[in-house]
This record gives sequence, structure tokens and C-alpha cells, in this order.
Amino acid sequence: MFDPGWLTLPLLLLLLIASSFRILREYERGIVFMLGRFWKVKGPGLVIVLPGIQQMVRVDLRTVVFDVPSQDVISRDNVSVRVNAVVYFRVVEPDKAILQVEDYMNATSQLAQTTLRAVLGKHELDEMLAERETLNRDIQQALDVQTDAWGIKVSNVEIKHVDIDESMVRAIARQAEAERERRAKVIHAEGELQASEKLLAAAEILARNPQAMQLRYLQTLTGIAGDKTSTIVFPVPGEFADLLRQKVPGNDG
Repeated sequence: MFDPGWLTLPLLLLLLIASSFRILREYERGIVFMLGRFWKVKGPGLVIVLPGIQQMVRVDLRTVVFDVPSQDVISRDNVSVRVNAVVYFRVVEPDKAILQVEDYMNATSQLAQTTLRAVLGKHELDEMLAERETLNRDIQQALDVQTDAWGIKVSNVEIKHVDIDESMVRAIARQAEAERERRAKVIHAEGELQASEKLLAAAEILARNPQAMQLRYLQTLTGIAGDKTSTIVFPVPGEFADLLRQKVPGNDG
């Protein structure tokens, strides 16, 4: 008589062998522990893990992108702002990411929040608004140094928004308007200075050439000749007056 119990052991062996196989994708690595001790990093491809003796933890090596929640930051010039950012990082040493920190995702997120506040607090508001690239680089370098022990590489940090109080926005607008007025006055003063320099140079040239002075008088007279509504008293140099007496017919005096 056939005993079905004979099939139990082969089936258990087949299930045991099937459960020992793992397939890791190209971007995955497996951290294998032997009886609780770290053994080696395996993958990608087919990996054999002995059930009951070995355990494996998967680690994704792709770049992770996460938003840093809005943080309240006090700038160096005592202005309160809310800043949020986005962080790009990836695991470069999967064994450290598992052995050195309990949850590297949460740890990196918390560290990014504190680093964001610490770095931005050293700068003034104008720098936060105008020097984003420098601040991004400073935050990225500070994060990268601290996460190196976890086998994590922070490749980039981007500040997304700097939210300012409405009263501060109005103050910044007034400051920008005052700056524009200052520039306009400076440009006007520079124009007046250049014009005066040109007039001085022209006066020196006319003083050295009496004929040029006479031509200038004629041009001025031509320009005002069309205005018949007013009386104009125009000073005439002595040499030019003699010339007019000679040129005007019937003028004996």
C-alpha cells in the first residue's frame, strides 16, 4: 500500500531549496548575515541564502530624492523665515548603511533638517535670497561629511522656497525702491559731471579760436530768431560788432 508520508520529506527539501534562492536586480545589493554576524555583500544576480543560518537585507543603490519639510530659520540679521529644500543622495557602501545606522532614510532626513537650519542661520536674509547656489553647496558639503560614516553620498541639495513674512516683503520692496532711486540719482549726477566736462572742453576750444566763437554766436542767433514774442538782449563781442558794422549797408556808426 502506498504511504503518502514518503512524499513529505522530498517536498520539504524542495521548498527549502527554493526558498534559499534570491534574485537581486542590478541596482540592488544584499547584506548577508551568518548566524547574526555580518558575512558579506552579495549581488546583483542569483544569490543563495541558507535558510535558518543566513539572513539577507536588500539595499537599493539608486539615487533617492526627498523633500525636507519647511523649517523655521532665524537669519544672522534676526529675520524669521521658513525654508524648505530637496535632497538627492544614494547609498555607496551598503554594508555601512545597514550596520552603522538603524534607518538610514530617516536618519538622513532628520540630519538634513538640522543642517539646513544650522547653515542658513549663519547667513543674512539678502544672502538667502541672492546666493542660492552658494548656500546649496554649503548644505550639501555639510551633509556629505556627516553621512559619510553611513556609506551615503549626498550629491545635491536645492533650496526650493524661502517664505518671508508679509511685513518683511513690504520692507524689502521699500528697500529695493530706495536702491533704484539712489542709482537714478547717481546716474544723473554722473551725466551732469560728464556734460560739465564737455562744456568746459568746448569753452576752452572756443576761447582759443575767436572765429569759432563768432560762428557759435551766429548759430545761437539763428536758433532764437523765430521767437518774436520776447525781446532778447544779446551781448556781442567787440570784434564781432565791428564786423557787423562793416557788413551792414548804410551803417555809418
